[in-house]
Amino acid sequence: MQPTRRDLLKTSTLAGLGASIMAATGCGTAGAGVRAPADTATTTAGGIVLPAGLGATRPRPAGQQPVHALTTKPLDKVRIAAIGCGGRGSSLMQDCLGIEFAELVAVCDLRLERATAMAERVAKAGRPKPAVIGGSEDAWEALCARDDIDVIYIATPWHWHAPMALRAMEHGKHAFVEVAATVTVADCWRLVDASERNQRHCVMLENCCYGENELFVLNLVRQGVLGELNHAECGYIHDLRGLLFDLGGEGGWRREFHREYDGNLYPTHGLGPVAQYLGINRGDRFAHLVSMSSPQRGLGAWRAAHHPNGGQQDGETYVCGDMNTTMVKTALGRTIMVQHDVISPRPYSRINALSGTGGTFFDYPARLALNDPKAHGLASEGSHAWLSDQDLATMRAKYTHPLWRRLQDRAKDSGHGGMDFVMNWRHLDCIRSGQTPDSVVYDAAAWSSLIELTSWSVANGSMPITVPDFTRGLWQGLQPLGIVV
Repeated sequence: MQPTRRDLLKTSTLAGLGASIMAATGCGTAGAGVRAPADTATTTAGGIVLPAGLGATRPRPAGQQPVHALTTKPLDKVRIAAIGCGGRGSSLMQDCLGIEFAELVAVCDLRLERATAMAERVAKAGRPKPAVIGGSEDAWEALCARDDIDVIYIATPWHWHAPMALRAMEHGKHAFVEVAATVTVADCWRLVDASERNQRHCVMLENCCYGENELFVLNLVRQGVLGELNHAECGYIHDLRGLLFDLGGEGGWRREFHREYDGNLYPTHGLGPVAQYLGINRGDRFAHLVSMSSPQRGLGAWRAAHHPNGGQQDGETYVCGDMNTTMVKTALGRTIMVQHDVISPRPYSRINALSGTGGTFFDYPARLALNDPKAHGLASEGSHAWLSDQDLATMRAKYTHPLWRRLQDRAKDSGHGGMDFVMNWRHLDCIRSGQTPDSVVYDAAAWSSLIELTSWSVANGSMPITVPDFTRGLWQGLQPLGIVV
């Protein structure tokens, strides 16, 4: 039987690589003016021990080189492999079948029948049938050891992401990791060190960075339309109560996190795009955060009302608040609100809001207000109201991101409104051309670190906690992500 998240949290290692949450997190100092974590560990309501020094920035080990501008040898074909052939892994590989320079070499899954089914779908699509690996918990290690792979996609439960990505990079492969890249700050540092030590990219597959609206806002920002940025709001609001009890899918492991952590369990869908707007790790960085959670009510109430799985989970206790709200302060003094709620009966939203001296954008639905609409040739009166639908359409026609414009027809049948295809194409094209991807391991670490950092803040009465500088100072000399074409 596959171990549960609760089982894995009580072990000291995972497949010989992933350290448990009780591991020490290294040395360093907190940001100026912000109280550092106490010298003693904190135990959460779910029994998880959050180590002292979570917010510390570690020095770069001798001999390691940064990867913020890592370029690699260009390739004619990018040979890819997939670990995890469930719903998400299958969707990612389906997109890759539409990318002419991607070749799927091998697929792996604990359930051998799922890997076999994926391989057969590839063959039916007219592509060479990939090798099939699976049937045991350590089968993925054989895949990582193959010498005919350039990129390994990792679409497995969260607690396997770090061990698999670490092993992939140790074997000279680039790791493309589903969100979040890892759960603990300690493993964030392990990913950073492995990427630098092996000079291989660890890219988190944050598809929401490649949504039509997110790319539109990125273009508005880079063209100066929103002026000087000062505040952003983002989140993951998605009613997943039924999914969390689906034992045949994510519910078999994802619900365990609601039993252990009280914090933001899934920060990156909203945070990734906002971080790119603001140039996080490229001219600015997350400095510190405070986090608080509402009471836990909805998940227990839903279970009591529906008795899923014949009542198998009736004895479980959940500790994660229905709504977690986190405020992040950046080094340049800007603020970010990040929310997480997968329990409430509420329509889907990532919020996706950004304010600057020149205007404000809010999503769900998309709305744009400008300080001076007439300066842009628009008929709308002023900043006291959102632009009219006609004026918003005019702005879209002018500022639709060139990457979206280039790929939208090819992406129209892809998952999540086309963003999945755009993401896969862009990341793989970077590997093909040998250029640095739009996000690297420092971004994967910073965005993912909020899981444990928010849990620490909640457990300590919403005290502020520093966010480690995973770039180790590089952010100060870098320019924000440009307009990818």
